[in-house]
Order: sequence, then C-alpha cells, then structure tokens
Amino acid sequence: MPTRTLAAPPRLPLVLARGALGSRRKRGRPRDSAAPTDRLVLPAVRIDPGRLAAYARVCGFTQDGRDAAPDAVPPTGAVPLTYPHILGFPLAAQLMADRAFPLPLLGLVHTSIEITQVRALRATDRPELTVHTSALRPHHRGTEAVLVTEARLDGELVWSDRSTYLARHGGATGPRPDEAPERAGSALPAVATWRLTADLGRRHARVSGDYNPIHLYPWTAKPLGFPRAIAHGMWTVARCAAETVPLNAGRITLRAVFRAPVLLPGTVTYAAGTAAESTPGTTPGTTPGTGSRFELRGDGRVHLTGEVVPSAGRS
Repeated sequence: MPTRTLAAPPRLPLVLARGALGSRRKRGRPRDSAAPTDRLVLPAVRIDPGRLAAYARVCGFTQDGRDAAPDAVPPTGAVPLTYPHILGFPLAAQLMADRAFPLPLLGLVHTSIEITQVRALRATDRPELTVHTSALRPHHRGTEAVLVTEARLDGELVWSDRSTYLARHGGATGPRPDEAPERAGSALPAVATWRLTADLGRRHARVSGDYNPIHLYPWTAKPLGFPRAIAHGMWTVARCAAETVPLNAGRITLRAVFRAPVLLPGTVTYAAGTAAESTPGTTPGTTPGTGSRFELRGDGRVHLTGEVVPSAGRS
C-alpha cells in the first residue's frame, strides 16, 4: 500500500473546495469498484488546547457545558473519545477529494462509525495519524466507502475509527437490509431532552473544520435536499458519547449508526440504558459488563443508535 507522509495537516477548506469541484466528474455509479490504495500519514500531531477546549464545550464534554474558561481542556486532561476523528478528518477529506477516489466528496453521507480505544489520548500527546480507504462496497442506495483512521503513540496503536460514507446513485446493486428501520418508542428509557439551536451546525463547523453547506444555513442546505440545516452526525455521536463514556475510559468500543438527519433548530431526546434494558424479555441489570446502548430520537424518528462495549483493544 503506497504511503505518503505529510509534513503538515492538509488545509481543510482548500481540500473541501477541490473535492467539491472534482465531484462533477464522479457522478453516477463508479466505474472502478476497487478501493484506492494510498495511505496518508501525519506524524507527531499537536493537539491544540484552545481548539480542544472549544470542541469539548460544543459537544458537552465539559463539566459545566458553556461556562468553562475558553482554553480549559476537559478536567481529566484526557481527549474526548471522538476527537481523534476530528484530528484525522483533514486527511480523510484529502483522500476522498483525490482523483483516484471514485466517489464524489460533495454529497457523501456519513452512515456509521466504530471507534476502538485502547487508552485515552492526553492533550499533551503527539500521536501519529494514519488514514486509508479499506473498502468500497455496494449499498442498496449506492456505493459505500470504508475509511480507517488510526492513532499511534511510539508505534503502538491506541485508537482507531472505521467510518462508512455513502454516495447515492442509480443502478445500486447492494442488498437491502432485512429488518425495518428502528422507530421512536424503543425500550431504552429517556434520559434527557436537548434543544438544539439554529447555529449548532456553524458552531460545530468552527471546532471541527467541517463546513459542509448542509450544516450551515437553510439557504445553503436547501439546494442539497434539506428544508433546513442539519446537525453534523459527528456532533450527535459526540454529544451521546459525552453522556455515555467517561473521559478517562480505557479499552472500549463505540459503535453508532446515523439513521436520520436532525433538523436545526430542533429538539431531540437522548435515551440510554444497559443492553439488558433494551432487549425484550430480559431483566434490567442482569447482564453486567455487556455494555450500554443509546439513541437520539425526535419527531417520531430515531436519528442515531449506538452502543458502547468493553474492548480487547483491537480494531
């Protein structure tokens, strides 16, 4: 697998602009079903305390939400579980914007994520980040790409992320799911109600660098098929992780599926419980250590489903 080592992080706005321009050439069903083989490596990545603190505030990882000092990192000094994805996203975007990547960057939908953490990164760590495309596979609505992001310290894998991105197109050949979509009203108990402001997408864009127009304003989202701006999928999973995963967590795996967009402004319900609480015919609390499940729901829809389970530390 060809490896390219970068001297500095890609400039994300330029990468996204290049990817948007190149998307015209990639419309329709991809001709080549093979995944690109390039691997991007960025050594000794500095974690900026100010950006980390801003991310923690927007996604709810601080103890007092918005009232922390502007440069205050999370109280434990640990990096939130989802933040390495933000660090690696410029590399992933560069891969997806490349001419060799067969799917159009503009319009890609983040459909799922699986994060495996061996140990939490600290704000003072300088991880090496690696990103590559592991697969292209047919989906019943188009073609799905699987991108892998890895973080290493002194050569040891400490964190990894497998994300799937869907490009919708005609002539899809992938199998349809056997089960019907989950609907609001599952067995998971409601824990909290969150009222999301119209500027949430813009605030998350500032801390993540993801300025996809579907997240910014109604007038930028409407040409892409949405009546209003929608929340970033990574904000929804990060906000749930802030409630579900302790900042000092060790070996764990988080899996989440993005099922329906969250329109802004809006109101969502966060629901969570143990695996036993969400399984019919079981008694809550009878299966300790099997992990916990969570979801976001609202307006009669389930927006996100996920689980956190103990991990052996392998991706």
